[in-house]
Amino acid sequence: MKTLFAALLFSLLTSGCTKEKDMSVAKDPDNSFVAPNQKTSFTYLALGDSYTIGASVTKAESFPYQLQSALKAQNTTLADPKIIAVTGWTTDELKGAIKQAKLTERYDFVTLLIGVNNQYRGYPLDTYKKEFSELLQTAIDFANGSKRRVFVISIPDWGATPFGKNAAKGPQTIAAEIDAFNAANKEITLAAGVSYTDITPGSRNAKTDPALIAADGLHPSAKMYAEWVNALLPKVTEVLK
Repeated sequence: MKTLFAALLFSLLTSGCTKEKDMSVAKDPDNSFVAPNQKTSFTYLALGDSYTIGASVTKAESFPYQLQSALKAQNTTLADPKIIAVTGWTTDELKGAIKQAKLTERYDFVTLLIGVNNQYRGYPLDTYKKEFSELLQTAIDFANGSKRRVFVISIPDWGATPFGKNAAKGPQTIAAEIDAFNAANKEITLAAGVSYTDITPGSRNAKTDPALIAADGLHPSAKMYAEWVNALLPKVTEVLK
């Protein structure tokens, strides 16, 4: 009888240990999975020209990197922005560069600011409309098809700068042409259901506030880029929640 009781006790104890081991395994899920709202670091693609790379300011002062810093201040970690932009690029040159880059990654959000060099070179507005529409769709594709994760920024008015003041066209003509290009990109953007941030009125404050312009007399300063970030930040924060 004692032998039978001992055997039963041993069986119960070993069974309990096995169950305890099974339960501990079940409580250890795959730690490599991270839910979208629990991501430790977000990714960002910035498409554009000199206004995106921050010509005549430091990298940290460009608006993509100021946006990264602003998000960090809100305890949102953003990896270094992936930037496809070069001073002087038009819409067709940006399209070509994107194709050449052969990017396969998808990003948590994308910004698009392009067109000033189309205006500067006197390219047709109809050509701009077509190529901007194509670039906008490309931006949406890079955002994994999510329109709400794409942010279009209007073209600033370089006619309000010291360089623009002395340009052959003159500030008034430049302003009118910039307005026409912005009217086109805004209409296309809103029709696609994408966010549009109009920074153009603020860029015209450079007429009375020299601190908004970089040392080259043409491009935005860190101060102006900070204003762009202030306008973008609430929108970007919302989609990263």
